[in-house]
Amino acid sequence: MKLQAHGIETDLLPGWEGRISLRSVPSAKAAGPDRFGPGALTGPVGNPGEVPNPVVHLANFPLPEQRGDFGSGAVDLMTEDDVLVVLFEYGPESVGKALFRRRGLPTNLKPNMFSSAALQRTLPGQAGCQVFFTEQDRAFCLFTVLGRQHAAARVLPQANAALAATRISPR
Repeated sequence: MKLQAHGIETDLLPGWEGRISLRSVPSAKAAGPDRFGPGALTGPVGNPGEVPNPVVHLANFPLPEQRGDFGSGAVDLMTEDDVLVVLFEYGPESVGKALFRRRGLPTNLKPNMFSSAALQRTLPGQAGCQVFFTEQDRAFCLFTVLGRQHAAARVLPQANAALAATRISPR
């Protein structure tokens, strides 16, 4: 199955799910701290006044409809053989910045790139990896979470295949 939106497309691997979306931007009144509780907007939610950029979520497990940009709400559901791949686009002002100097979508993640220290919220056994890069004059963070760090050698070939099946077009 092919997903395509906002100048990003991917061919989903068998058994994988994915979403390509823009964060909803709430009004100032709706921008409360409980963005994932009852009545929360579906999908990632931005801040009032921001210009939303695409967020891609790819996973080899069922993605919950309510999840944060970097996978909150999804990582809680991960088991040992699960992997979550997030492509978060930053605005055009980020292109050319030192953080985004790496060129090209990474497609060769290795087990030694992962650590629990890369996670915003540590869950037992999980590990993450962040790689900032520029592709087609668009700045991104690739954030990948492993359900269990010791499963890296087993699940990273799937994540790398999902990344290799993803293409980013110029805006």
